[in-house]
Amino acid sequence: MEACEQDVDPFNPFPDAITIEIEDVFDLHSIAPRDVKRVVEEYLREARAAGFSSVRIIHGKGIGVQRETVRKILSRTSFVLSFTDAPPEAGGWGATIARLAREGD
Repeated sequence: MEACEQDVDPFNPFPDAITIEIEDVFDLHSIAPRDVKRVVEEYLREARAAGFSSVRIIHGKGIGVQRETVRKILSRTSFVLSFTDAPPEAGGWGATIARLAREGD
């Protein structure tokens, strides 16, 4: 076994935090369904803190489960001013555009 392999905790192979830059588009396809609620709530807070006035959340078309989950979160998030389907060229009903209030508003 090499020295670097011995230093890796098998229960935590990624001990360092990973920083991902917040963008105004968030694709949920790689997020496990059980994590969607938590991740979307955190994304919205970070997007607002980054100064975005609107974001597009791509939930996919499917049978609409993720869409419904996302819209429930948006409807109860105090700083979400409104939300609607994305235009056809940006995903149509497979994505939702949300308008965000600025921090302090």
